[in-house]
Amino acid sequence: MALDDGPFFHGTTAALQPGDLLTAGFPSNYRPEIVMNHVYFTALRDGAGLAAELAAELASGEAEPHVYRIEPTGEFENDPNVTDKKFPGNPTRSYRTARPLRVVEEVHDWTRLSPGDLQSWRERLTTLRDSRAEIIN
Repeated sequence: MALDDGPFFHGTTAALQPGDLLTAGFPSNYRPEIVMNHVYFTALRDGAGLAAELAAELASGEAEPHVYRIEPTGEFENDPNVTDKKFPGNPTRSYRTARPLRVVEEVHDWTRLSPGDLQSWRERLTTLRDSRAEIIN
């Protein structure tokens, strides 16, 4: 039984083309000393947009956020970093997989953060990095 029927999205700073594969084995955007065993994605377009904007904030140098519609190539599970943490279940429709994600297309109709919201996230990210918050990998 599928967890979600999608469509699914991934937010990143990488410039990708249809058919490209997103794979595990890269450093976390939030804790670069941790190499991630999974690739994360969501069924919420704006959730992927938020991830893309946060990745751009955390990147060194200039980085452009991108959101892609993707297809999982294998089994996936609820993201344990958010599932049941603040709300029961998986209201963010966030998932992870050890298998690659195939890029279908770039999407452009996602909601960008306002300058005020972006500043609030900058502060949250600083707190997250300073607190050495756990990432369930």
